[in-house]
Amino acid sequence: MKPAQRALTQGEKPDLARDELPAIGGVWKRCFDVCGALAGLIALSPLLLMLAAMVKLSDGGSVLYRHGRIGRNGKVFDCLKFRTMVPNGDEVLAAYLAQHPEAREEWLATRKLKDDPRVTRLGVVLRRLSLDELPQILNILQGDMSIVGPRPVVKKELELYGKAASYYLNSRPGLTGLWQISGRNDVSYDQRVAYDMHYVENWSIVFDMKIILRTVPAVCMARGSY
Repeated sequence: MKPAQRALTQGEKPDLARDELPAIGGVWKRCFDVCGALAGLIALSPLLLMLAAMVKLSDGGSVLYRHGRIGRNGKVFDCLKFRTMVPNGDEVLAAYLAQHPEAREEWLATRKLKDDPRVTRLGVVLRRLSLDELPQILNILQGDMSIVGPRPVVKKELELYGKAASYYLNSRPGLTGLWQISGRNDVSYDQRVAYDMHYVENWSIVFDMKIILRTVPAVCMARGSY
């Protein structure tokens, strides 16, 4: 499917101070999210407990990683993941970027690294299969996220959206979405923003179902996952 064109002015920072507006999909999408998240939590509870134990036993550190992300209307929330990095990840990243200029350029452009020195051995597997993101089911139940929507971003990433940030802010970030089934990190940031715009402009329950169905093979192929 072809994404919408990016309505973006580079360097222009989005205004996060917005009136409280209803998210796309309204009550229908929210009901779909709650029912789907509850069903997923029940069905996946054995897997979630097993993964939590594996993370804990791997190095004795915390099981969950909480990171502030921008949600609907600019609200900041704690996005949950199984921890896939060493506990002192910030220090490790800063030292690595200082020693590797090419990695620093990659980080500034995409906010990700193909060879991230912070990621643990178990974390590599969890990320490749997107299992680290399963705790976001709780974010969905709390109302901060949706099953399908734009990829959750931090404030500095949202600034890359420019005027197109309004599309992101009008929706709840998703556990899966067009970006996730379209190549993930193999997709440029411009394309990622365009996918978010296309999704918001063309939302429907049927569209959500199509994305969910395409998520399973996309995760199994692990394309662009790191």
